[in-house]
Amino acid sequence: MLEYIKRIPPVFSLLIWIGLWEISGQLELAFILPPFSDVVDQLFILLARPDFQAAAWMTFKAFVIGMSICIVLGITFGFMMGTSKVANNVLGMWVNIFASAPLSSLVPVLMLLFGLGQTTIIVTVVLFSTWIIALDTYAGVYHISPSLKEMGRSFQASRWQLLSKVLFWAALPEILAGCRLGLIRAVKGIVIGQLLVSIVALGRFFRTFSDNFQFEEFWALTIILFIFALGFSSILGWCEQKVEFYAKTRI
Repeated sequence: MLEYIKRIPPVFSLLIWIGLWEISGQLELAFILPPFSDVVDQLFILLARPDFQAAAWMTFKAFVIGMSICIVLGITFGFMMGTSKVANNVLGMWVNIFASAPLSSLVPVLMLLFGLGQTTIIVTVVLFSTWIIALDTYAGVYHISPSLKEMGRSFQASRWQLLSKVLFWAALPEILAGCRLGLIRAVKGIVIGQLLVSIVALGRFFRTFSDNFQFEEFWALTIILFIFALGFSSILGWCEQKVEFYAKTRI
């Protein structure tokens, strides 16, 4: 029986929850939980709306710009911490503080510094995601065998060649893991930024739907964001599996 349960595809768990959601909605057990079928109908209606498409494009641009900055900063900080004790002493404490701090409380401060625009939203994404990428990159570089570095030096590799052609590829599994976790936090950061700092793009839709008790539209928008985050996370997870063999070079 246990072996049979292990062979059940994970999608069946999702179908069970969808079924419970539909039943709860039809029975009107909670006014904030409409039938799932109504949510799906509103999802397609929402996707066809020009104002939603414009808002989604604005959000996507802020996400891409912010996430690109996060990846560059996170990998840079992680390599600095992993290859230099001085950098680790200087940066390590701050990276850990920001990785564990309740960053939502800092978002209104960004409004005072950068105003009510896309810049504030991009900075919010950077604030939420950079640190987890830095910590995972640091973990990957830290666990690289010293013999691998000695091998690079024995072939007279320059410092840049050692970083880009040896250490980077050896730490790549952890770097991708950090990017995957950072991506999920970036989605959270961009929604919080649009809600708390400037009610624009998808944040405006969230506020409008919740204030007017339009829960079919609210849950439809939430599902769209979940699908977006899960899709990108799955792509990075697939990339992780493809580069797992690089981790063997650290042994």
